[in-house]
Amino acid sequence: MRLLWLFIVLPIVEIALFIQVGGLIGVWATLGLVVLAAVLGVAVIRSQGTHAWLQAQRSLAELRDPSRPLAHGMMQILAGALLIVPGFLTDILALLLLIPPVRDLIMRRAARRMRVQAVHVSRRETYRPPYADGVIDADYVVEEAPPSRDARPPLDLPEDLEDDPGRRGNSGWTRH
Repeated sequence: MRLLWLFIVLPIVEIALFIQVGGLIGVWATLGLVVLAAVLGVAVIRSQGTHAWLQAQRSLAELRDPSRPLAHGMMQILAGALLIVPGFLTDILALLLLIPPVRDLIMRRAARRMRVQAVHVSRRETYRPPYADGVIDADYVVEEAPPSRDARPPLDLPEDLEDDPGRRGNSGWTRH
């Protein structure tokens, strides 16, 4: 119900402010301010969106909670969107959202209404069982060697290995 009132009251307030500001500074100056605010909004979204993304990635890479940089970034992106919306009330709200202490105040107020759940972060990969130190888990592929032109074993092999053509003096881990 509050959202419905917002969509009814906000346009009425914005139209009233357009009439008042337009009467004070003129129509062209009012339109110029609206266009300038929209251009500023696009610039804020582009720069702060990228900055917020990088801050969140840095927090995740350092295994820190990314909620604070994400919240600040989302409020800055919201400020840019409010600047794009034509109107002076939305522009004032957007400019307030661009001030860091105001964002901190909003985050503190919102934190009072939120319930936080614990998140467990594990460095171990979930698809692998835990191994003791020193154990290396690896995959290998056995590739068949092309048949050699000389089928005779080398001269330095012991007599008992000369009969087995698959084994030619190696440890058995590889085929040559």
